[in-house]
Amino acid sequence: MTRINLLPWRDELRKEHKRQFFSILLGAAALMLAIIGYAHVHISGNIDGQNSRNSFLQAEIAKVEGKIKEIKELETQKKQLLNRMEVIQDLQTRRPMVVHMLDKLVVALPDGLFLTKFEQAGMELVIEGLAQSNARVSAFMRNLDESDWFDSPRLEVIQVQEKNGSRSSKFTLKVKQLTPEEIEAKKAEESK
Repeated sequence: MTRINLLPWRDELRKEHKRQFFSILLGAAALMLAIIGYAHVHISGNIDGQNSRNSFLQAEIAKVEGKIKEIKELETQKKQLLNRMEVIQDLQTRRPMVVHMLDKLVVALPDGLFLTKFEQAGMELVIEGLAQSNARVSAFMRNLDESDWFDSPRLEVIQVQEKNGSRSSKFTLKVKQLTPEEIEAKKAEESK
């Protein structure tokens, strides 16, 4: 009988399988490294692109915020200018009112009544003075009420003083000054 030795053939086959296994393992490792490298480069590129977009957007946002701040400053200046214009316009419309008010105040003063202090707070006048009698104060209030330029006189204080044998009344009263628009409205209401 012939003996055939199969061991060398099996050893060679085993070596061949081992070599193929390591070749496949080496190829798989190289492919894996290539895939990981590509993923790293791709993701890094995406991150860099997004960072550049973010920095661009932040620069644009800073520009827009600067413009918004500038617009707010302009709006503040506009409001201040409008307020100044309104004050100037109000002063322009009130300028003749002072003349009319003083004229009508002199006309309303009865004989025997003297003004010692006169203050204006907004559209309200505070008048202090001396009168020879309480009747003169009443006449003054009546004259103010009948005037077109004044409304609602209110007596705040009246004190009788005696000085050198003569009696006088020291008074404080408040009266509302009317604007030309209020005067027109009042006349229109009275004519109805």
